[in-house]
Amino acid sequence: MVTVLQGTPILVLREGTERARDKSASASNVAAARAIADAVRTTLGPRGMDKMLVDSMGDITITNDGVTILKEVDVEHPAAKMIVEVAKTQDQQCGDGTTTAVVLAGELLKRAEALLEQNIHPTVITRGYQIALTEAQRLLEKEIGTPVKADDEKILIDCAFTAMGSKGVFGSRDELAKIAVKAVQRIVEKRGGKTIADVDQIKVEKRHGGTILDTQLIEGIILDKERGHPRMPRSVANAKIALLNSALEVKKTEIESKINIKNPSQIQSFLDEEDRTFRKMVEQAKASGANVLISQKGIDDVVLHYLAKEGIFALKQVKESDLQKLARATGAKIVTGIKDLTASDLGQAALVEEKKVGDDDMTYITGCSNPRSVSILIRGGTEHVTQEVERSLHDALKVVASVVEDGVVCPGGGATEIDLAVKLRRWAPSVGGREQLAVEAFAQALEVIPWALAENGGHDAINTLIELRGAHDGANANKNVGVNVQTGKASDMWALHVVEPARVKRQALSSAVEVANMVLRIDDIIASKKSGGGSPGGPPGGHDH
Repeated sequence: MVTVLQGTPILVLREGTERARDKSASASNVAAARAIADAVRTTLGPRGMDKMLVDSMGDITITNDGVTILKEVDVEHPAAKMIVEVAKTQDQQCGDGTTTAVVLAGELLKRAEALLEQNIHPTVITRGYQIALTEAQRLLEKEIGTPVKADDEKILIDCAFTAMGSKGVFGSRDELAKIAVKAVQRIVEKRGGKTIADVDQIKVEKRHGGTILDTQLIEGIILDKERGHPRMPRSVANAKIALLNSALEVKKTEIESKINIKNPSQIQSFLDEEDRTFRKMVEQAKASGANVLISQKGIDDVVLHYLAKEGIFALKQVKESDLQKLARATGAKIVTGIKDLTASDLGQAALVEEKKVGDDDMTYITGCSNPRSVSILIRGGTEHVTQEVERSLHDALKVVASVVEDGVVCPGGGATEIDLAVKLRRWAPSVGGREQLAVEAFAQALEVIPWALAENGGHDAINTLIELRGAHDGANANKNVGVNVQTGKASDMWALHVVEPARVKRQALSSAVEVANMVLRIDDIIASKKSGGGSPGGPPGGHDH
């Protein structure tokens, strides 16, 4: 960038810096954001297509999960990166609706572009979008959302079923939806008068082999570990479980130390002392009444040998997160040192057993009396199948947890979006001013969801949209009418059991508007030259100017 002052050029920015201003900056940002939205748009809905992603190592991912696609693709453009963040936030908050949020953001920017060409200032558009968002959130809460009981199993299964509708597990989603609901119901707890369902308390393990229908919920925990010694029992009934987060080994000293041995008998007494220490550890474990010992750190081979002699089942190097899940499932307390272990610290399980799953040995801890943490073992024909089942289950679990926590659902299939669009269009004139145009643009942008659903189902999107507008407007308006992707006609979504949590819609709308407004407010892009060569502090290439 060169500024001319009284005929003398002054360099303000370093040479090689690229700069785009006003309309060209805005156009490049909108184009990048729309390119990202168009990339995932075809994956929306139960008839959506999948993407095959190949990384630099040649590993393949086959999915139609919006956030997975955007995470795996290496995005370069800064505005496009902002759209990818929307998908990540949506995934963290709700688990589902990632594609919806991204497609909405892209469409909001597309509609804004038309307004910018009419010389409407970006600030007016962003203010209009914000006004429309506030009204949309109010409509969601007061008019469209339907309160449901958190223990209404049928609604929960419908929500899980809908969340998995667009995934590759289409044929098995009945079973998977039931598993998801059962798992979430197990981990629900009341905290300070609030219902909390922390999905992280559900441990998901996947092994290829079998079919998707072999996926099972385990009322307890499965660990990807085998017993520490072949002479240990393969299974322990009526298990008393001790959880340790310290190592059963001889501690090395913090400082560098040497032991001077004068004669051979001292070597023997040194080894005997080590052996006595190990025996003592095992005796302490036995004295507490434990017959299963699970340690976060290492266990010395000699200790494993003595534990096997006593018939105690032991696992070592278990992850800390798994140890915490075990504590919730079995009621055990995590103990720091074996010396402190008492009978009251032990957890209970009906059975601890090592089983072969696929090629690996895994340890099943089942029959816990009231587990606050459970496991799901996913099976499938190939590794790619199990990965896609895991992604689908993640969405379903998060969605069920959202309904349990909030107790509000909305109709799916584009019904919520088209209803919001019709109501906002009717409400827009009351806003007045130029912002009214932005509110109308917002309403128009919402229609992209039913449009994409119909298009991906192979139907005429225009006819479907006209039919939907008619069903939501007029005397016989029905807020629950959405796209039936099988027929392309407008149908009641409650009758088809297509239901989504209100949280998914709320979050998708707010994050789409936030990112669209952020992109619209940018009027200048200043990009530094890519680093390479150049002397520090001087211009690139080290030339004098």
